[in-house]
Amino acid sequence: MKKHITMMMAAVMAATVLAGCGASKEAATTAAPSETAAEAGTTAGTEAGTETEADTKAEADTKAEAASGQETEILVAAAASLKNAYEEELIPMFQAKYPGVTVKGTYDSSGKLQTQIEEGLEADVFMSAATKQMTALDGEGMIASDTITNLLENKIVLIVPAGSGSGLARFEDIEKAESIALGDPASVPAGQYAEEALTSLGIWDKIQDKVSFGTNVTEVLNQVAVASADAGIVYATDAASMADQVQVVAEAPEGSLAKKVIYPVAVVKNTANEEAAKNFVEFLKTDEAMKVFESYGFTKGE
Repeated sequence: MKKHITMMMAAVMAATVLAGCGASKEAATTAAPSETAAEAGTTAGTEAGTETEADTKAEADTKAEAASGQETEILVAAAASLKNAYEEELIPMFQAKYPGVTVKGTYDSSGKLQTQIEEGLEADVFMSAATKQMTALDGEGMIASDTITNLLENKIVLIVPAGSGSGLARFEDIEKAESIALGDPASVPAGQYAEEALTSLGIWDKIQDKVSFGTNVTEVLNQVAVASADAGIVYATDAASMADQVQVVAEAPEGSLAKKVIYPVAVVKNTANEEAAKNFVEFLKTDEAMKVFESYGFTKGE
């Protein structure tokens, strides 16, 4: 009997041990995939994190590269009579030579540009059609004085509409015209030169009831070109730009102007783009740039 009981207890204990082992094995088997998944998740997260960091770094590098590429934009404030030469040839030539620099131009009468710079226009380079405006800004401490260069010379001419048969033959004949277009002497250098020349010839006061004043020399040129004015006074370079629409009658007589028509250029003081601005001014002084100016009718200044 005791032997039977002992054998039964041994069997129960064996079954218990076997059940325990089975449970442990099942738990281990169940746990393994979870651990593997967790491990995989950690690995995937690490890889994803690495990819995200790589993308962020690449973006930062791209921005840094763009910044270090010296992409610069400069604004050139120039007399209206310079627009064609600048936009058609000189600016593209400069940008080809300095691919990291973009040049934008704003063109108007020199007097208006002077006022705009005084009022905060963030121009980097100023080129006027007379020394008066440059001298004024320099006196106000707004120009880098050591960069001022009397770059070009122009001429003042009397024009009439092409084929008009006006009969005007001399500069002084302007008083015979029924309607006259001139730049406003208050802000337009061409108008100031016209007033000076016509005053010295004793004509200025005689023509006032016939005059229409333009806000820049381009307006004057266009008025004559479309024959809304019988005559006008502009720069020789402007007349040359519309030779098919206007006819030059004569240049201002020698001695009618106290000084030559000079175009100075300079870097605007406190520009945020000093190097690019100086490079542009130096480029304008090169032989290749001067050839372009000459092709538009300018001559080299003093």
